[in-house]
Amino acid sequence: MDEYPSIPSRALHVAQAERQYRTLASAARIVVGAVAVALCLRTLVAEPFNIPSESMLPTLLGGDYLFVSKWPYGLSRYSLPFAPPLFDGRVGGGRPQRGDVVVFKTPRDNRTDFIKRVIGLPGDRVRMVGGQIELNGRLVPKVQTSDFIVPTPRGGDCSGGSGHPDYRRTLADGSVVCRYPRYLERLGKRDYAVLDLIANDVRDNTPLVIVPADHYFVEGDNRDDSADSRLSIAEGGVGMVPQENLVGRAERIFYSTTGTARLTDPPSWLRSLRLSRIGDPL
Repeated sequence: MDEYPSIPSRALHVAQAERQYRTLASAARIVVGAVAVALCLRTLVAEPFNIPSESMLPTLLGGDYLFVSKWPYGLSRYSLPFAPPLFDGRVGGGRPQRGDVVVFKTPRDNRTDFIKRVIGLPGDRVRMVGGQIELNGRLVPKVQTSDFIVPTPRGGDCSGGSGHPDYRRTLADGSVVCRYPRYLERLGKRDYAVLDLIANDVRDNTPLVIVPADHYFVEGDNRDDSADSRLSIAEGGVGMVPQENLVGRAERIFYSTTGTARLTDPPSWLRSLRLSRIGDPL
């Protein structure tokens, strides 16, 4: 047998190598194209977000995953991944409306994502009076409705760890839940639920403020467990949110989990899903 492959065998080997290269190159182009499309969609259209806190209870629960639309408010540097300083202000789009649920970079550090509800627009006069919003001299209607009930978190603490009363309750079937007082608030033509857990909380009565131009006054729906515009940054809130800091408008929940799934227990994967919340609009 020859020590080296024959010319036909060598040519066959080269042809096979070229086919493999073309296949890999084609796959690489598909992957790069898919990543580019995904980045464009995330930058210009919508981005998924996870809710780790309880500041928007009962509207949003910890473990909710939602889509945030970029196009309604246009683009700013904070709409882009890593917030590169490419330009100032916003490009295109409109302005938030009262009642919109928005994601923004907190003015504390211009880096951390917060999610709150828009209450005051530029030029609005806003304050809290006895736990009720006063907007341009008129109280926003707020009526108590049925209690908001959720399973107790790990440890069984229903106080939220923030000095709240403990709203732990035992139901007739013996199960233990957190049962919070819930209110229906109407802002313009939009109705939404809020929680008010502590009477005479420091955030229930605030000085009158006028929302500056190109800024927004925001609040969390869980009124006594939310760092928002009712307090300045120095006081532990976020102050007024600059329009430039808006990332986008929260639109719809696409996935929700209790966080109790265990990798070694496949049935728990399904039990942990909150199927009734998937698809809910905001």
